[in-house]
Amino acid sequence: MDQKTLTNQPSPAEDKLRWRGRWKLFVVIAICAAPMIASYLTYYVIKPQSRNNYGELLDPRDYPVPELGSTALDGKPLTLDAYQGKWLMLQADGGDCQKACQDKLFEMRQLRLMQGKEMERIERVWLITDDQPLPTMVMREYDGTRLLRVKPDLLKAWLPTEAGTSAADHIYLIDPRGHLMMRFPKDADPSKVKKDLSKLLRASAIG
Repeated sequence: MDQKTLTNQPSPAEDKLRWRGRWKLFVVIAICAAPMIASYLTYYVIKPQSRNNYGELLDPRDYPVPELGSTALDGKPLTLDAYQGKWLMLQADGGDCQKACQDKLFEMRQLRLMQGKEMERIERVWLITDDQPLPTMVMREYDGTRLLRVKPDLLKAWLPTEAGTSAADHIYLIDPRGHLMMRFPKDADPSKVKKDLSKLLRASAIG
């Protein structure tokens, strides 16, 4: 081996510095990736039976968000994708919005407010299942709720329900990536729903 080759080889001290630099880079990457990995494991890997949650966890692979023929109130096309990046509390009901509908609107508004500084991570969505005009009082009272008219047959084929209930009986949760991932029971206990939401927001690095 000639002298030139020998002088081009790194010294033990240089090797040590190089490996130390690589380990530092690996640690930085691991720290940055950890919240996303934890979020993924929380939703899709850890078995639902091991979670202490009130709402029923849904496997998003079984309920991909379909084309719902959704529009804004003015008839222009508008889809749930418009709110991707936020947590969506979702309810479905007719435009006349009787007491049960108004109760869910109230609960979604209060649940969002109860999250304090985290509430900006949450949107409230009402999927309207007919062409009935919305009561002016309801629109004013629950201003800030996102309103989309959808085709009821498409909605019914998508949202899973408990036995003896309809989609109008539940509040659903969609994660910031657009995955339907939780359904709350009919006449849900707001304090328990709040606890679920708070845990999800703390655990998630997205949205």
